Amino acid sequence: VQLQASGGGLVQAGGSLRLSCAASGRIISVENMAWYRQAPGKQRELVALISPTGSTNYLDSVKGRFTISRDNAKKMVALRMNSLKPEDTAVYYCYADGVTYYSGDNIVADKIDKWGQGTQVTVSS
Repeated sequence: VQLQASGGGLVQAGGSLRLSCAASGRIISVENMAWYRQAPGKQRELVALISPTGSTNYLDSVKGRFTISRDNAKKMVALRMNSLKPEDTAVYYCYADGVTYYSGDNIVADKIDKWGQGTQVTVSS
């Protein structure tokens, strides 16, 4: 099971970007999906999380600007980022937990959290 993120880039302050992340493999289901970010010299922080039923949580500083969504059938999660600020500059990582998948004829309930490779978001002032 792998997570592949895309959609980062360079944007001016006030602009928008959309990140997407797809989980690959013979996946049956995924529990929580989320986006984290890590700026230089700072710890990784949770930006937004979405449960299997669509409940969401956001970092206070992005509330009202960012929207997380998921497509359970496609095993994808997206992050729409509006009104971007220079302080949003970071590497953004997608995350998934509670992944259940087929391995051969077996069903595996994986307890190891999954991370994407990270995508750079740079917001210029």
